[in-house]
Amino acid sequence: MSTKILDNTKTIKTLNNIAESGLNVLKNAEYTIDNDSENPDAIAVRSFNMHSMEFGTNLKAIARAGAGVNNIPVDKCTEKGIVVFNTPGANANAVKELVLTTLIASSRNLFDGIAWAKTLEGEGEEVAKLIEAGKKNFVGKEIKGKTLGIIGLGAIGSLVANDALDLDMDVIAYDPFISVDIAWSLSRNVHRAMAIEELFAKSDYITIHVPLTEDTKGIINEKAISFLKPDVHILNFSRNGLVDEKDIAVALENGKVGKYITDFPNEDILKMKNAIAIPHLGASTNEAEENCAIMATYQVKNYLETGNIKNSVNFPNASLPYTGKRRVAVFHRNVPNMVGQLSSAISDYKLNIADMVNRSRGDYAYTMIDIDNKVNGETLPGLEKKIKEIDGIVSVRII
Repeated sequence: MSTKILDNTKTIKTLNNIAESGLNVLKNAEYTIDNDSENPDAIAVRSFNMHSMEFGTNLKAIARAGAGVNNIPVDKCTEKGIVVFNTPGANANAVKELVLTTLIASSRNLFDGIAWAKTLEGEGEEVAKLIEAGKKNFVGKEIKGKTLGIIGLGAIGSLVANDALDLDMDVIAYDPFISVDIAWSLSRNVHRAMAIEELFAKSDYITIHVPLTEDTKGIINEKAISFLKPDVHILNFSRNGLVDEKDIAVALENGKVGKYITDFPNEDILKMKNAIAIPHLGASTNEAEENCAIMATYQVKNYLETGNIKNSVNFPNASLPYTGKRRVAVFHRNVPNMVGQLSSAISDYKLNIADMVNRSRGDYAYTMIDIDNKVNGETLPGLEKKIKEIDGIVSVRII
């Protein structure tokens, strides 16, 4: 547990190159970028593996400039009261563009055709004649009128769906947990599959846009493949592990699956027939890196300065308008009477509550309480100590 009362200067450490536009968010008198700090207030990270890191007692937040947090020990952070942020949607357009690019390119056998054309180097004047003779080996198919199945209608999946409709494809999607915001932005022409098997049976192309969990691991496996049309193309720009590699290798070999396009290649995939290995380029655009960096640093800045949380993977989202009053921000176990105990601790110091919000997420909860009175510096350490003594408290900050 840690609290830094009257915390005027905050230290931010970066573990990867974070776009300058993101760091500019923190370039003022209240922040110091110190990549040698052993005990920063917050860490900004992209792909650096943090699992073996020891965290200082002052660390309050980790911001991942990207969506996946597999490189961050989230459970450890939760136990210590460290908020882990990610940036969902910040790189969505970049990934969407690559999905549609490879969807079309794989249909037209573009990758194989380009690789073959390169082998003609040195043939001189014969190149044009050889091209005309050999192009018949790379005849493809158009995506117009074909059915695209989308598993997962988050920030990326919904963009792919709408743009695929504009390319005159039919779109069927499966997502039992679609958010209200996404539903409003999604075209009414997207057909909703009530069961994933319906999507498997109807799709000419399938693209996956779900996180890797125990429920989604190997979502494309032997059983799923048994429902597929012949020669279906499967695209995975979401996570390694969503497609069972042994099962997809068999399906590629026997032609049940025509192409497997993945942004997560490994040695086994590189050996597979008709597998197209993209070197993890989904979010690799200047624009996406800047968007992620800006979003990540704004989230950290907002949390450090106001306690408000948005896009955390381990804390509940919570927001309370910040009016400049003293704010008590407490991360605690989600147990009965916790809010009552916090209120009692504050009233023991003859302080009035001006506003309050309490949000829970599984076994944990987060409470912010604004104090109506003017609070002198001597009161704060005592109040902090009293709150920490409550059973189930993980961390306390007084802002």
